[in-house]
Amino acid sequence: MSQHIPRKRFGQNFLIDQGIIGDIIYAINPRHDDLMVEIGPGLGALTQPLLAQLKHLHCVEIDRDIISRLQKQHPADRLTIHGIDALKFDFGELGERLRIVGNLPYNISSPLLFHLAEYNDRILDMHFMLQKEVVDRMVAEPSTTDYGRLSVMLQYRFYMEKVLDVPPQAFNPPPKVDSAIVRMIPLPKPELACECIDQLEKVVSQAFSQRRKTLRNNLKEWLDISDFEQLDMDPGLRPENLSVTDFVRMTNLLSSKPGNPLA
Repeated sequence: MSQHIPRKRFGQNFLIDQGIIGDIIYAINPRHDDLMVEIGPGLGALTQPLLAQLKHLHCVEIDRDIISRLQKQHPADRLTIHGIDALKFDFGELGERLRIVGNLPYNISSPLLFHLAEYNDRILDMHFMLQKEVVDRMVAEPSTTDYGRLSVMLQYRFYMEKVLDVPPQAFNPPPKVDSAIVRMIPLPKPELACECIDQLEKVVSQAFSQRRKTLRNNLKEWLDISDFEQLDMDPGLRPENLSVTDFVRMTNLLSSKPGNPLA
C-alpha cells in the first residue's frame, strides 16, 4: 500500500511512537463491548490496538485516502467509518454511553470540543490528544495564567485531567508544539437557573474580553455595585480570580433581572 502523505489542511500529524501508543491505550482502558468512537484515525496508530480489544469501533474521518486505506485493512463488521467532518457529525445518532477518543487536529480542536460538549449527556468519557498549551488551558485552576474562557466553559460541563505529555518526536511529521492527552468525564447537569448555556457563554466572554481589567470595568454594562454586593463578590477582582461556580451565580443573577440583559 502506497505511503500516505500527511495533509496540512487537515492538520495531520501521525502518531508513530509505540511506547506512547501503549500508554494511551492503557489510559483509555477499552472494554470488549464499549461503544467507542475514534475521531481522525489517521494511519491507524490507535485504531489497530483499539480493535484488538473491542468488538466494534466507529471512526469519523474526512480524508478520502485514509478512508480507503482503512476500508482495505479492516472488515466493515469490525470498523464503521463515517466519512464526514467531525464538526458536522451528529454523535448522538450512535447511541448512548459513548467513549470518544482521538488525536484531534490542532486547527479545529477548540470548536470540536464545544461541538462534543453538546452531546455530554450521551458521553461516558473522552480521551484526546491535543496541543499541550490547549490542555493546560482546559484543566487550569482559577488565579493562574492559563485559566480563561476555555477553562470555564469546559469545566462547567466536564471533569478533566491531563493524563500524559507527548513530545513532538512521537509524530510524523513532528509538530512544532508539544502535545498532551486529556481525559474528560461529563459532569451532572449543573445549576444554571436559566438553563441556557448561551447566557453563561456571554457572561464569560464579556468578563474575559479584557482579562487584565477588573470585573467592575468589563461588566459595567450589566452589573452595578449592589449586584456585586448581592453576589458577595469583590468588583475589583479580575476574571481569572473567579471559579466556575462564581460565573454560574453571576449568570443566574443577570438572567433573573427584569429585561434579562443576556436574552
